Amino acid sequence: MDSFFKTVDKIKPLYDVTYQVMLFICKILLVADILITSMSVLGRYVPFIPDPAWSEEIVLTLMSYMAVLSAALAIRRGAHIRMTALDRYLPKNLVKVLDLLNDVCVLGLALVMLIVGWKYASTIGAKGSYVSLPKLSRFWMYFPIPVAGFAMIIFELEALYNHIKGFCGKGEDK
Repeated sequence: MDSFFKTVDKIKPLYDVTYQVMLFICKILLVADILITSMSVLGRYVPFIPDPAWSEEIVLTLMSYMAVLSAALAIRRGAHIRMTALDRYLPKNLVKVLDLLNDVCVLGLALVMLIVGWKYASTIGAKGSYVSLPKLSRFWMYFPIPVAGFAMIIFELEALYNHIKGFCGKGEDK
């Protein structure tokens, strides 16, 4: 069993890279969001700065990307919202089992986000366009859901592995 854990532990850099890429994407989206919003607000009051009609829709789309991607990042850090008020009153093994069950349920949600999100993005989203940018497909408005589902699957697999490793006494759960 030790060789199994040592072998799987070699994949950890892949999780680290995925986390860093998602974090970098969130940072870029935040910077773009701030710049577009600043330009839009300044464009309302300063005559020589343009106030593009598309700014509101693009800002909202970027915010939706950041919201779901940051939720996926929270899974990796164990920072997602959860009920822990009763944990100190329950047996430690029960808490571990409940944490494992929680991660299995979140993995199920991530699979639904990936499958159904892709279906919506490629069907409903592909048929529409932004009001202020008629050449831009609404696919991009729905696309953050399957992307976040994919990232959540990766991070949940790591969390489940860490739980199993903890049950076997080879490490601590996150």
